[in-house]
Formats: sequence, C-alpha cells, structure tokens
Amino acid sequence: MGFDVGLVPYNPDGWGPPEVAAAPPSLGGGSSSVPFAPFSRSDKLGRIADWTRNPPGPGAFAAARDAVFDFAGLEDSIGLASADDSSFRLVDGKPPPRHPRFGPRWRFQQRPQLPQRRDEEVEARRREAEKERARRDRHWQQNRRTHHQFNRGGPSSSSAKPSVDIQPEWSVKEQIPFSSFSKLSFAVADQPEDLLVCGAVEYYDRTYDRVTPRAERRLERFKSRNFFKVTTTDDPVIRRLAENDTATVFANDTILAALMCAPRSVQSWDIVIQRVGNKLFFDKRDGSQLDLLTVNETAQEALPEAKEDINSAHSLAVEATYVNQNFSQQVLLRNGEKVTFDEPNPFATEGEEAASVAYRYRRWKLDEETSLVARCEVHAVSVDLRGEHQFLTLNALNEFDPKVTGVDWRKKLETQRGAVLATELKNNANKLARWTAQALLAGADMMKLGYVSRLHPRDQYNHSILSVIGYKPRDFAAQINLNTANMWGIVKSIVDVCMKLGEGKYVLVKDPVKPQVRLYEVPNDAFENDYVEEPLPEEEQVRPFSEDVDASAKEMDAAAEAEATGTTAGAEKSGDVAAV
Repeated sequence: MGFDVGLVPYNPDGWGPPEVAAAPPSLGGGSSSVPFAPFSRSDKLGRIADWTRNPPGPGAFAAARDAVFDFAGLEDSIGLASADDSSFRLVDGKPPPRHPRFGPRWRFQQRPQLPQRRDEEVEARRREAEKERARRDRHWQQNRRTHHQFNRGGPSSSSAKPSVDIQPEWSVKEQIPFSSFSKLSFAVADQPEDLLVCGAVEYYDRTYDRVTPRAERRLERFKSRNFFKVTTTDDPVIRRLAENDTATVFANDTILAALMCAPRSVQSWDIVIQRVGNKLFFDKRDGSQLDLLTVNETAQEALPEAKEDINSAHSLAVEATYVNQNFSQQVLLRNGEKVTFDEPNPFATEGEEAASVAYRYRRWKLDEETSLVARCEVHAVSVDLRGEHQFLTLNALNEFDPKVTGVDWRKKLETQRGAVLATELKNNANKLARWTAQALLAGADMMKLGYVSRLHPRDQYNHSILSVIGYKPRDFAAQINLNTANMWGIVKSIVDVCMKLGEGKYVLVKDPVKPQVRLYEVPNDAFENDYVEEPLPEEEQVRPFSEDVDASAKEMDAAAEAEATGTTAGAEKSGDVAAV
C-alpha cells in the first residue's frame, strides 16, 4: 500500500488552489487516513519544528523543546488569532524572594521596588551584601580596639595621659618609634660577672608544686616583712661601685626589663636618666609606675578608670603588687634556715625583718669603653638532684573576674593549662615579658609562676593559690618570642644615644597614645620635690598657741607679782621674762 496524500482540489480557473478550499473529508463524513482529535489550549503540546525562533545557544534547544506552547509566537508566525487569546498571559510561577520578617531595616525603610529577577540571583546578591557589611564591621571594630590599646592607661581619651607631667620648658632630644626597636640586635660579648651578692634567701617549698584548684591554699598576709623598691642612685652598693669606676652605666633589673620589653608596653611609663661625667645612671621616680604590676595591659577590652572601682586599672595594679609580694614569701620553707651571701641586705636596718631576696650585682661588657652594672633580684633557692643550689624567681598572676577574661581558672587549670597560659600571654604580654627578662638578667635557673585567684569576684582582699608552675627562663623566653639579642640591642641603642648628650638630667617617657618613646631634657632639680611650700615673711607669720606660750604667760604673771613685792628674786625673774 502506498502513502495516501488525501484529496487534492482541482482549480479549473487557473493555477494554484481554488479560492474556496474544499472541506476535509473527515469533517464531512468521508473516509480519510488523517486522524483528528479535539484539544484544548490548556494542554501541553510539543513543537515539531520552529524556524521562527533563533535560540542564543545550544542549551536553549532543550528549554524550547519542553516549553509551554507560546501562543504569542504562533500569532506572529502563522497568523492564527482567536478572540479569546487575550485572556492568556505568561506568568512567573516561582515564589518571590524571602526577606526577614521582623527586621527593622525592612519594616521602617522604604526601598524602591527591584525589577523582577531570578530568586537565586537576589539571594546571592543579598548574601554578598551581608558579607561586605560584616567585613566593614570587623574592620571598624579592629581599628577601634587598636586605637583603645594605644590610647591607654584606659579606654577613654581622658586617661591617655603620660606617667609624668610634661612641662613646657622641657625640650625634646630624641623621639624613637617602636618600629625601629624591632630591627635592633646586639650580642653581649661575655657572660656577666658577679661583682657582689647581698641579702639572704629561704628555700622553696616543693609542696606547692602539687597545689591544684581542688586542693587550693589560702594566700597569707606578711605584714612584718619589708619589701624595698630602691632606685639606682639611692643604692649604697651602686654608689660604692661608681666611685671605684667599676662601670660606666648603672641600673637595676626593673628598669632594664622595662627598656628591653618597651615594644610590648601599652601604658605610659618613664625613666630618669642622669649623665654625670662619663657615667650614666638609670633611675625611677618615687611612686613610679614601674613599682606597680599592670593587669590586662595588652587585652582587647579596656579596664575602667574609676579608682573607686575594684576592677579599675589602678586598683588591680595595687592588688596585683600585693598578691605578688605575699605569694613570693608564702611558698618558702619558714623554718628559719636561710642562705646568706657576702653582705647583708643593704636597705634593711638592724632589727628589721626583710623579705627573702638576694641582690646580685652583675656586670656586662657592652663594648671596649662601655660596661653596665645592674642590681638583679632572686627570691629563693632550691636544691637540685646533684645537691647544688639553684636560684629561683617567684611571681604570681592574679585572676579577678572570669567573666572578663573568658577563662575560669578553677575549671581550666587542670584540663586546659595551655589555654589559660595563652590567655594570660595575650592579656599580660608586657608583664610576663618583663618577668622573663628579669629572670634572665639575674641568672635564675628557674622561674615559678603562681596562679592566684580571688575567693569571690567582688572580694579583692582574700585570695587562693590554685597552681604553681615552673619554667626555665630561656625556654619560656623562646615560647613567648622574646629575643635576647633584640633586648640588648634596645638597651645598647639607648645607651649610645644618652652617651652623646651633655651632662645633666633627662627623662625617657613612653607616649600614652603612640607606640614610641621621647627623651626630654629636664632641669637638674626636677623630681626632687614635687611640692615645696615657701615660708611666709616673718611679719606675716601667726604663732600658734602651744604649751611654750602658756609657760611664758605664767612666767610673766610670776614676774609681775615679784616686781610688786620688790624682792630681788622677782626682779631677776622679770629680767628673764623680758629676755623671752
């Protein structure tokens, strides 16, 4: 059987199909092999071929093949128009983009209507905007924290004051940024030489190495023991060594540690420098900031500055110094056995009980013409396995409020000791670096760090020792990235700068805001007396009432009575009164 093409109409009037087409046989009841079935416009129909469209890419053919029947395109291509075609519209059946329901930004701000787009694109743009906003917030917070760190003393600009009042007549000799300190390096030629050791120390009690938060010990108070914070020029041993031309530069370990760790400091401090002949003396003022231990100096969150607050910077510094002194005396064996050295404590008077401390006067050779002598402290001794004495330094870290630091020592010291130390290295980087530098200067074999916490966060008077951990100073210095060559490079550079100055008095001040130090030239009588009251002229002085005045009045009454009787004794007495 062949293919039936159906009925072909005949046009007797000319070429082409007739003007009136013949009706299909299937509609007229005739037989035909072409099937016909009624359909509705809502049915999804495939497209056999469509030469009217030009898809942009190969991926569009699959979409065009499966698309819903496009009536608008058919009207333009084949001219099939219907009266009810206008009722059909192409709509986007996808859900609109979802926005936060209760966000104040979307509730109260009227934004222009965005044109319709794909939901994925809207969500992607929204996520990118949120990431950019979060990045800007982090950047702003980081700048704010950096500004606070270099704007303290404390968090506010009012607390950004230098440790000493800068007078207008002081002249700036040098201004050294901390960035230049990081590039310095100097190796001391020889090992330090011990010139003299003074004082007496007690033995360390090893039972404190087994103290834990579960078996804590109350911190005791040692009111009878005296602690001495004597500056360099007031030290009789330093004066004696200077008279004998033992060295050209003189200091103590507290001052040298402050210089060596200057790039880690945030709060302001000052050091008085005196040039006398070819000698240089590094001093600290009475009541200097160097006498107190800082707390959370390098932390991101600043401490309050109100002194009446027990968690203010000043109150915590006083508390930390008090805790550190008592801890250094409690962890000793108080059985009366001491190790004495060449000379007794040079600052204690006869009959006065001094704290357990030994002063080692050590000399370093900086170059062929310059040598440095420093007074260094060790707090205890212990006996090693070979029976030899080892020098120890004792220092205490204090916890005041676990909510501020974010780490509870009573819960973390036994299980996460490294996390506790890492938090302290972040919040007290300068203080720990100074303790390490002092232990290295003193030649200590071991440094003991105690963890002391308040019994209650609101009680600054009662504390407990939670743990005591020992470190070798050189190993701990490497752990906290403290370079000894850089430490001596900073000291050597400052000594060289001061040696070029003339004789006189100078003060080195850490800027309270910027990471730099300034060297000022000050009068020779600066810092001697902060306040001197000038006496009034003699005619303006008012003599207060006293027992002497009452005695003189009695003598005058007795003289008047004797004069009235005319006795010789009364005359002599009146002469004495007249002399008075």
